[in-house]
Amino acid sequence: MKLPMRFLNRDEYNRLYKVIERRFPEHLAEFIISVITGMRLSEQYSLTWGQVYLDRRTIDLTKTKNGSARTVHLNTDSVAAFQTLKHKLHKPGDPVFVWQGPHFDTRSWFVPCLQDAEIEGYVWHCNRHTFCSWLAMAGASIKEIQELAGHKTITMSARYSHLSPEHRLSVIDRIASI
Repeated sequence: MKLPMRFLNRDEYNRLYKVIERRFPEHLAEFIISVITGMRLSEQYSLTWGQVYLDRRTIDLTKTKNGSARTVHLNTDSVAAFQTLKHKLHKPGDPVFVWQGPHFDTRSWFVPCLQDAEIEGYVWHCNRHTFCSWLAMAGASIKEIQELAGHKTITMSARYSHLSPEHRLSVIDRIASI
């Protein structure tokens, strides 16, 4: 099944954030971390505290979809979200996100929030597209998007290049003084 290439604009993100904060505040950190780190669902929900280094602002992922270990970098928003989840009693082997039952379940709370925020055509995996799209719009290169998202090939990251027209213009401007 091919997932939609849908991402949130800032207004949609803010609306969804507010709905989650109001309806399911216990899941707000999960949402923020998903969007701001671009981790895949399986990466995020198999995460243990021993992989999270808030002092270094990094996460060490050892089990990824493409089989290659990678480092996820954290900004101040994602560090703050992790800090809301961290307790002194956590051991390195403890899961960061605790779920009920044998599988991760974001649908039970995420889908109602999407409906309340009036956001259509969006699923949890689209948080990853939001991460990559926001990187592109912030001027990240395709190579930077590849590394930060953990894409095995640069072709996967190239899907976001159309979102950065200003960046392409600035590259063209660089040859003006040559």
